[in-house]
Order: sequence, then C-alpha cells, then structure tokens
Amino acid sequence: MTLPDPLSDPRLFLEGLYRTAVDAALPAHRLAAFLPPPPTAPGAQTLVLGAGKAGAAMAQALEAAWPREAPLSGLVVTRYGHVPPRPLHAPAPRIEIVEAAHPVPDAAGEQAARRMLTLPRGVTEQDLVICLISGGGSALLSLPAQWEGGGLTLADKQRINRALLESGATIGEMNCVRKHLSAIKGGRLAAACAPARVVTLLISDVPGDDPSVIASGPTVPDPTTCAQALEVLRRYAIAVPDALAQRLQAGLLETPKPDSPVFASNTVHLMATPRQSLEAAAQAARTAGIAAHILSDEMEGESREVGKVHAALARAIAQHGQPFTKPCVLLSGGETTVTVRPPAPGVPRGRGGRAGEFCLGLAQALQGQAGVFGLAADTDGIDGVEDNAGAWVAPNTLERARALGMKVESYLDRNDAYGYFAALGDLHVTGPTFTNVNDFRAILVI
Repeated sequence: MTLPDPLSDPRLFLEGLYRTAVDAALPAHRLAAFLPPPPTAPGAQTLVLGAGKAGAAMAQALEAAWPREAPLSGLVVTRYGHVPPRPLHAPAPRIEIVEAAHPVPDAAGEQAARRMLTLPRGVTEQDLVICLISGGGSALLSLPAQWEGGGLTLADKQRINRALLESGATIGEMNCVRKHLSAIKGGRLAAACAPARVVTLLISDVPGDDPSVIASGPTVPDPTTCAQALEVLRRYAIAVPDALAQRLQAGLLETPKPDSPVFASNTVHLMATPRQSLEAAAQAARTAGIAAHILSDEMEGESREVGKVHAALARAIAQHGQPFTKPCVLLSGGETTVTVRPPAPGVPRGRGGRAGEFCLGLAQALQGQAGVFGLAADTDGIDGVEDNAGAWVAPNTLERARALGMKVESYLDRNDAYGYFAALGDLHVTGPTFTNVNDFRAILVI
C-alpha cells in the first residue's frame, strides 16, 4: 500500500498505517500456510470448530485452501455483523457459521457452545479437528459450568462478565475467571475432541500471545487455578453465587492442566500476532520516509494513563528531539483497560471503548502540542460496543472542543470518549475488519 504524504495529510497517513496493520493479520493472507494436510486413513473426517471475531473469515480462508475432494464439516461462531460477504460464484460453504453477542454473551453463543461440544462425539485417532480461535471467542463460547444439583445460568455469566469488563481487570485476569466458570473453555473443548488429532490456529489479541489466554484457551492447557479465579473475583469485589464460590474454594471446577493426556495429539500455531501487524505498519512508514519506532506490542494499564505516557514521549520528541528525532511515528499495541466510573446523578452514562479513552488521555496531556497527531483504534473495527474503531487526535483537538463548550476532563470523568470525538467529527469508523490483533496506536510527530 502506498501511503499519503504524512506532512500534507497526517490523518490519512495514520489511517493508512492502521489499514496496513489490519491487512497483515487478515486470515486470507495468513491461514493457508499453517493448514495441515487432510487425513488419509479410509473414512477419516476433518472437523472444523472455531470462535472469535475473526472466526468467519478464518473459516472462509480455510475452505478456500482446502481440497474440494477432501471431507470437511464444522461449526464456527463469530460476533454479530462479523461475517465477510462471500465471493460471487464461491462454492457452497461446508463450515456452518453462526453469530452471537460480544462482549456480553447471549443465548445464541450458549447454544453454539453446547452444539460445539457434541460435534466431536465419536471421533477417532484417525480424524482431524482444526480449531480456529481468535479474540472474542471467550464471550462467544459461553457455556456456564454445571454441577450435580445445580450450576450457573446464562444470566449469572452475563452479570459476572459485565462486572469484569467494567472493573479494570486485565485480560488475563478476566479469562482466568471465565475458564473456571465455563464448561467449554480452559482446555475443555480439547478434552471433548480426544483422541482425534487437534490443530489449533490462533490469531492473538493478547499481550504476550499466550495461547491459554486467547479466547480463554478452549483447546490448550490451563495453568491457572480455581483459587486464582476466586482471588480475582474478590480483588474486584465481584459478587458470585455462594455455591460457585464454595466450588472454587474447594477446587471442584478445575480445568485440564498441561500434563493432561487429552493434549497428547494437539499442536498450536500462532498465525497472526500484534507484533507482526506493528512491524508491517512500521515498514510502510519507513517506505514513506518516516522513521518508525515500535514501543511495545504488550502495553497494558488504564487507557487514559497509557495515553498520557504516549503524550509525554511525543512532546519530548517535538520539543527537544529526544529520545527520537522527528519526523517519526510511534507505534504500540497491547490491551489496555477502562475502569468505568459511575456517572454523577442526572448525568447520562458515557459511551466509548479503550481506544477512545486512550485518545482522551492523549489529547488532554498533549495540551495542543504543535506537530503531533494520533490515531488509536481496535484492529477488529469495533471500540468496545460502539460503531467506531477508535478516534483521531490533532493539535487543535482541545481548541475545537472548547469552542463547542466541551471540557475533556468532564468527558473523562464519565468515560464518554464516543460523545467527545463524535461531536468533533473525529471518530475513526471502519466497520468490522474480520480480524483481531487488538489495540493499534500510532503517534506522528512532524
């Protein structure tokens, strides 16, 4: 991709970097190289199971690369609206795709998870199961844990999941809890697929690319424990049914561990990662004549605070030429968090996600610094639950907002990044991208 001139059109330049990063993680460009050959034993089947925001695109890429004469069937669940249009004249699909809710699960996701556990029944060592897993799969595969005489309900899972999302917990902490409250996550889907050979293809959306964290690791061993899940719930003061707390305390909802024989025939491949996407964007910037510096692909913390750190670095470059010389672009990824604060009485609840809140913190700390422009967006095209991927920050962001009577501090107080940037016409709207390598941030200093 040829990028616009960053000096004459910084916004289009940054949007071009975002598109480059997304393109590098598209299943159509990544998946075929990781596919195993079809099984050759007479009567052997290949079953495809999957979940995540990129699930439908991964399934389509697999079908395009799989020999038409080789048996293939399966079920994949993705987020509502995240099914790419099929090419004209494409053969009839062999993998069923269903849609469900994210980030708070719904009945469609529960039904899909229940069906997914039944499909491998009767598989043998001669059969192959290909699991397509990407970020978002944890909410999309919501099958509440059950026990003799009771169990969790979908309403329980929805309430706990919503509380986790608003608590400021890290993705690792959230997924530790989710695994131990689930009948399918934390390696339990792999257990259902034994003794077949299982090949898991992953698109990573988590800092560190840990397969056990991506979508709560339905097909990989879980090193976390019931005790750790209970500690997370207590740390963030999230109430759970007494029966659940008692079972976590007693270790009765434990997940399959790395030494479990159910993983004996399993292999895992990371087919796309945040680092690869940042490297692609960095190379595109350098080709355009702009020095590019990748700060990290594993940044975590409160979104607004991460925005302030980026602003401090950008101001140092703009004012002092340190630690980098300008013009340059700073790139980072990872998964920040937003601790949702209750609005003041009579004040409507704010809207927005991690990327927008990062941009609020960035704009506030930049203080209108000349020559600094920023874009933060989620690579799946959806910032939280809104219709934008992220937002754009320019040297005149605060000035234009003040002219409209808007104070950035009040929008931060009520977590209303969407309202702030929508009023300025500075939302970054892409629609679903059909992949997900999490946060993308680019700060241009010219």
